[in-house]
Amino acid sequence: MSSAFIKCFNLAKTVGNATVKSLLAAPKQPWQACSAAALQTPHAPPMAMQMHTSSVRRDLMEFFDDKKNWSENEVKVGRAWRTDELRIKSNKELHQLWFVLLKERNMLLTMEHECNDKMEVFPSPERIDKVKISMENLETVVRERNKAYHLLETGETGERPQKAMKNAFGLQVNYKSCEHVLPPYMNMKWIKSRNMGFGGRAVNRFLLKYREKLYNAKRKAKNRSRNEVMMILRRNPNFDLDALRRQYPDVNVDKLCNEDKIRGHYVPKVGV
Repeated sequence: MSSAFIKCFNLAKTVGNATVKSLLAAPKQPWQACSAAALQTPHAPPMAMQMHTSSVRRDLMEFFDDKKNWSENEVKVGRAWRTDELRIKSNKELHQLWFVLLKERNMLLTMEHECNDKMEVFPSPERIDKVKISMENLETVVRERNKAYHLLETGETGERPQKAMKNAFGLQVNYKSCEHVLPPYMNMKWIKSRNMGFGGRAVNRFLLKYREKLYNAKRKAKNRSRNEVMMILRRNPNFDLDALRRQYPDVNVDKLCNEDKIRGHYVPKVGV
């Protein structure tokens, strides 16, 4: 070998030894401490954890609730997270809270399945709804921040484009666009599965019945509100009309005040 190649080889060997010694002498990073704690023997004393706030467990009991709640019929918990409370938190806190809620949801679903399997009462099933509401509110806040960021940077919302279309039943739905390899006129599978056209005698009859059902529901709700206002004015003639207008915006309160129905149909019996 040439002298130049031997010098380069010795230089690389010297630099490699110095790098290894510096890495061994350097303090451990948080991820190295966690890896050492995860690989230590069960009988060794636990090391200080810098990335976790709770102790590491080595069993599957984290998928189950606390044992003191197994025989209870009710577990006292708080309410769900609101959007106003989540908006003041940072992205890091929202990220941590999401995994806390996800872990809680997995635990509650496991407990619900286990109680159903054992034919026992699942304590406080509304906890699942509260966790789901909290996760939905968290997603709403994250979506708001993503939209604001994309509008500031690109002028667009950054969400998947969607448009109002009519499905096979003639009902208006929001169709979200997707990316495909083939264009629409060549993608026969998409054309068959995503056919947005409608027609036929059966569909027209369905639309007629459906619109009639919506009209009847709207008419009954309006009559119900009108009867409620009428009963309020009949029992309390001096009731605040402005409050009634705000609470029942679809009722003509001034017209009801001039009708005789608010005075009642009671006729006293004479000579009894």
